[in-house]
Amino acid sequence: QVQLVESGGGLVQAGGSLRLSCVASGRFSSVNAMGWFRQAPGKQRELVAYITSGGSINYADSVKDRFTISRDNAKNTVYLQMNNLKPEDTAIYYCNAGSVIGGYGPSGYWGQGTQVTVSS
Repeated sequence: QVQLVESGGGLVQAGGSLRLSCVASGRFSSVNAMGWFRQAPGKQRELVAYITSGGSINYADSVKDRFTISRDNAKNTVYLQMNNLKPEDTAIYYCNAGSVIGGYGPSGYWGQGTQVTVSS
């Protein structure tokens, strides 16, 4: 089956760094981009960043200049490098395979999520 598997979450102090990984396997339909979402308790799931097959990148304003999304096509892996982490970054982070037609459109392909906790 089609799978997205996230890893790399953990507990860090404010100002620290983590790198999340998302490994894709199987055949995806109508996918030309990969995105990272996050969801904190009591809040809506929000798009953090995405990268297209052509290398175009977009970030949410809240993480711009702190997070970096990248892709290694040979390894079918998308990364999210998170620097200068803040307590408000605490959330479950999810990987999604989607498409970009103007804005990012998530598919039904989601990873299981990885917990990121940032202490002050």
